[in-house]
Amino acid sequence: MNVSFLFPGQGSQSPGMLGRLSDHASLSLVLKEAGEVLDLDATKLDSENSLRSQVNVQLSLLIAGVASARALMANDVIPMAVAGLSVGAFAAAVACETLRFSDALLVVRKRAELMASAFPSGYGMSAVVGLTEKRLSEIVARIHQSEHPVFLSNVNAPSQLVVSGCLESLAKVESVASSSGARKVERLPVNVPSHCPLFNEVAGDLLVCLSQLGAMNPKVPYIGNVRARPLRNAALVCDDLARNIASGVRWHDSVSVLVELGTAIFIEMNPGNVLSRVSSEFFPQQRFIASEDTSLAYIRNLALECAD
Repeated sequence: MNVSFLFPGQGSQSPGMLGRLSDHASLSLVLKEAGEVLDLDATKLDSENSLRSQVNVQLSLLIAGVASARALMANDVIPMAVAGLSVGAFAAAVACETLRFSDALLVVRKRAELMASAFPSGYGMSAVVGLTEKRLSEIVARIHQSEHPVFLSNVNAPSQLVVSGCLESLAKVESVASSSGARKVERLPVNVPSHCPLFNEVAGDLLVCLSQLGAMNPKVPYIGNVRARPLRNAALVCDDLARNIASGVRWHDSVSVLVELGTAIFIEMNPGNVLSRVSSEFFPQQRFIASEDTSLAYIRNLALECAD
């Protein structure tokens, strides 16, 4: 089946996101397991108030991604490969069976707690649309200072980029990018500077944690965030999961690799459709479908037709 699963990261969340999942039996099972592992009511993680917490956001995204993938796989939609953006990579690792869901829940909670405690305020991320990676890198290099750091963090598409750092430097990058021809500059709803060297220490802590879990080799290729290569070894997947928080994410390259592997249909797991919108413009021969906007039956029929 020439289908790949995509799992979104932070910024895709919205209140009530878990309630908008399919009513497939997998949802109740995933929520039940999450509640037991975390010792909380998982159905309340996605309220507007709860999503002010870094921890609840990341846990909700993991739960939504795993529930969506399990509902599809229970309906005979089996991916040939998986890829997740940022924290979405943990849901991808569960879908390809490198991590157990219970282990992923605990690691993601630890990841979010470490991120929030490392930078409780004064930092964030901004999206810049319409400049090349080279041009934005030049702007960032001019503004970056050790006491006021800022970094190019995500290449989501050739001209859809993200920068991370302290708010003072982000504001300067936004101003210069706008005056340099950027079509859109937007501060993201993220209060930490993800995917940059500021999180090197957190990445090291996560790698130690992941190395103790008894991770398994993926059943289908997992496409890494850091180097955008197909990974088929548990240790390499765990290394990518740990290091993606401190390294730039080459998302466009990841999707390119999935196309090279033969993907005809990309299915984006809940919540939202950000990844589909970002990539569909640059890969017009492929189909991009957001599971939140599409019925299980339609996706199943389309996938089976593609397999014939």
